[in-house]
Amino acid sequence: MAHGVSLIGVSGFAGGELVRLLAAHPDVSLEAVAGATSAGSRLGEVHPWLAGTSLGEREVVAPDAVGTTEVAILALPHAESATLAPALLERGARVIDLSGAFRLDAAAYPEWYGFEHPQPAWTAKAVYGLPERGRDRIAGAELVANPGCFATGAVLALAPVVDAGAIDPRAVLVDGKTGVSGAGRAASETTSLAASAESVRPYRAPRHQHTPEIERALSVDGREVGVTFVPHLVPAVRGVLVTCYAPLAAAAGTQDLTSLLSDAYAGERFVRVLGPGDMVDTKRVRGTNVVELQAFVDERTSTAVVVAALDNLVKGAAGQAVQNLNLVLGIDETTSLPTMAVVP
Repeated sequence: MAHGVSLIGVSGFAGGELVRLLAAHPDVSLEAVAGATSAGSRLGEVHPWLAGTSLGEREVVAPDAVGTTEVAILALPHAESATLAPALLERGARVIDLSGAFRLDAAAYPEWYGFEHPQPAWTAKAVYGLPERGRDRIAGAELVANPGCFATGAVLALAPVVDAGAIDPRAVLVDGKTGVSGAGRAASETTSLAASAESVRPYRAPRHQHTPEIERALSVDGREVGVTFVPHLVPAVRGVLVTCYAPLAAAAGTQDLTSLLSDAYAGERFVRVLGPGDMVDTKRVRGTNVVELQAFVDERTSTAVVVAALDNLVKGAAGQAVQNLNLVLGIDETTSLPTMAVVP
């Protein structure tokens, strides 16, 4: 029997990607599709690529019209998720939240998100949804906080070398680059063609909300972690590239760092570790739930460099949510998740 799933926040890019991934999911039935700005419309009007399909004829309802459901996946603004997710949980649903509403301690929200958290108790109960670093905790969880796209790449890149003591985790630099879909679907001057074409520019530095998320995910067993994170907008639609730099804490070479990554992610279907000299490419992961990783050492400056490439809308958002959904429901983790890129 199929598991009932409701999508709330279906109007945006991540919501549309969730529809695409779940449409062919053999173990899921879409009970409701909801969106605040698109309520009353047909799904095919919201996402025209669905026109002419049975899904395209589904009516989009208001978020507060979603009734009892087994699992709710939320792709809403942070403050809205912070209020709606607990209400759904109290009605017996399990929740996978794509916003940042449950990724940090409650006390951090005024500084990093600009609001007092309305349900601080739930931030302590939420499970951070990075399967490669905690699938046992995700399985059967009530509330899963889906990681941010930059944080997914940075944490997967850095965790093995931090865990091994190969770098100084107090002096990590993370350079991030993302396509314009990472800014959301709403039209704005900064993401218009005229503003973004032939342009690469930093934004929201040094106060981007993924900074404390990266630090928190790496700060296990009382480890002190300090991250300087600078994101950049690049003239592409999809793709995230995260380049992480840190001083070596012990003698190590490129092969040593590569082996740490390979050993940490051996058997992981959605992590591809490249050999020494190979370079990651966002094009190779476009449309997939795969992260590519590479590592090398700059021996001249004793600096470790680890790079991650992923699709911000799939492994960085909707795909990881489906991966978490599969774990929560106790079904094959890889179900309905693509590993072959759309090229060229």
